[in-house]
Amino acid sequence: MPTFQTETLRQYGYELFESAGCSLEDTQAVVDHLIESDLFGHHSHGAIRFYEYARAIREGRFQPRAAPEVVIDNPCVAVVDAHGALGQVGATFAMNLAIEKARKYGTSTVTLRNTSHVGRVGAYPLLTARAGMIGIAFVNAGNLGYQIAPFGGIDGRLSTNPIAFSAPRQNDNPILVDMTTSVVAEGKVRLALNQKRQVPEGWLIDAQGNPTTDPNKFKGDPPGAILPLGGVVAHKGYGLSFVVELLGGILSGQGCAAGERTMVSNGVLFTVYHIEHFTDLNTYFDEVEALIRHVKSSRLAPDFEEILVPGEPEFRYAQRKQNEGIEIDDTTWQAICEEARAFGLNPDQWPN
Repeated sequence: MPTFQTETLRQYGYELFESAGCSLEDTQAVVDHLIESDLFGHHSHGAIRFYEYARAIREGRFQPRAAPEVVIDNPCVAVVDAHGALGQVGATFAMNLAIEKARKYGTSTVTLRNTSHVGRVGAYPLLTARAGMIGIAFVNAGNLGYQIAPFGGIDGRLSTNPIAFSAPRQNDNPILVDMTTSVVAEGKVRLALNQKRQVPEGWLIDAQGNPTTDPNKFKGDPPGAILPLGGVVAHKGYGLSFVVELLGGILSGQGCAAGERTMVSNGVLFTVYHIEHFTDLNTYFDEVEALIRHVKSSRLAPDFEEILVPGEPEFRYAQRKQNEGIEIDDTTWQAICEEARAFGLNPDQWPN
């Protein structure tokens, strides 16, 4: 399993996506997002997507030169059609628009459609926190709907339907919540397949509804399914998934889960809150830090050394991985090299 320094892997990504026809600006938006995902420990949305996106461009499913367009524009609301642009391009455009509107009006909601796969959803509310605002995202997968079993069912009928939230702190990294409404992201099952390992108990059921730790059962014929978030209270994750379908899917115009097995685009809804339109900024920061101190004052459970604020594990992991480098499993690396060759590159000449 090769390990790459962050900047080395980033340059490989730049070469690949520019060769696939993306502009330098769009290439950087996509690759920087994927590298940050690996740094944050979300390897299911990291470099493993290099070959997936490149292949989608080569097959004509993603449009490397498409430009997002605002098709409905009201003071606090907008709808963006990305015309098939790569998801990171469309979603960054939409979130920046939401930030701009919230800065002026106090709050804004922007939806996004026709944008392919937006990647790690937490990246976009994090943009708002870094701009000094609070952001939340709801993202469905359009008409894709076969991965997640509904509560009480055994057949996949929904998608992973993530929710993400981020809020600033005064002198520290932002609070960051980035979660699927399923037990796990589908990409983590794919990662386990590439790494030829079993998954933890409680993630999957097979086609007959039996618990399984074999990721091949999920991809089988007939396929298994990922379970909704919540274990014995999985009706809660299932309910949240419905919320995401309605907000991300219907309001964006991308549509809801309908059994399609190939995703055309995510349906996205971003909402941004400008803190100073609601409360004094110093009051906000004082309350945030007081909350964190109160939570961290709890006695520790067995086998725990510290209580962490949402987002702290990701930022700490990123700091460590900047020095250690990013591991890429052999299957993923071979697939990246195959796509590179398809676009006329010679990955054998890339330095390790």
